[in-house]
Amino acid sequence: MNDTELLADRFEEHRGRLRAVAYRMLGSLPEAEDAVQETWLKLSRTGADEIRNLGGWLTTVVGRVCLDLLRTRTARREDPIDETFVPDPLLRPLTDLDPEEEVLQADSVGLALLVVLETLEPAERLAFVLHDLFAVPFDDIAPIVERSSAATRQLASRARRRVQGASPSTDPDLGRQREIVEAFLAAAREGDFDALVALLHPDVALRADSGALVRGAAASKAMRGARAIAEQALMFAPFARFAQLALVNGSVGVVNAPEGQIVSVMGVTIADGRITEMYILSDPDRLARLDANGSVR
Repeated sequence: MNDTELLADRFEEHRGRLRAVAYRMLGSLPEAEDAVQETWLKLSRTGADEIRNLGGWLTTVVGRVCLDLLRTRTARREDPIDETFVPDPLLRPLTDLDPEEEVLQADSVGLALLVVLETLEPAERLAFVLHDLFAVPFDDIAPIVERSSAATRQLASRARRRVQGASPSTDPDLGRQREIVEAFLAAAREGDFDALVALLHPDVALRADSGALVRGAAASKAMRGARAIAEQALMFAPFARFAQLALVNGSVGVVNAPEGQIVSVMGVTIADGRITEMYILSDPDRLARLDANGSVR
């Protein structure tokens, strides 16, 4: 095995963490993969001989790559984040999880959190993600954002307040989540409006991101209120028979995949036995890049 192959093997040991950092920074699976690949290219040009802490070095580099991408994205964006925006979902089959896997799922980042992260300034997002989600010291983050450690701490603090104030918490019990989602699908299939309303929080919020226009009109929408969203669910009742339960960003959600083709993914937030948030992605261009395991094709 030559030096390049040895270096590649060492890099692969860290790929999962780097992808997790990039996904939380960017909310986009293809962009996260690009950021990880750029990190590998930087390592291959640098070599690891002079790097004492390879994992820390790689995390810092992927963070800097993501920060540059976020700043470019922000500079190009003329309008605020659309209220219908839904991040790329991470999908996993819903199986009987053992206790160890349930702990891993608890560390998953929900769609609700990713939506809030999208509203942060790039430097705030970096400081929060690296410190609060990956325990990177502020002294290591400060050079990336070109600020002092104290100023970097303030960035993370501001971001934390935004996240805590806007990101809803979900019931961590996967079994309870499954009961609620199954009941919702059953009510939709049966056309039971009252049952749908009963499963939804009175102030439930829906984001539906379909991407392109449909017949000249925007199919993406944002809605709020149990009755309005229950009516919307009844309109799509014929498609509910294709729905399958899956883990969507670590929580029980729904994948609609007739004949194996993913046409929509729904993630939900559940609290006190009711659905409080719904996130539906049906953008065919984005879904075409995913497989059933939530990885990029």
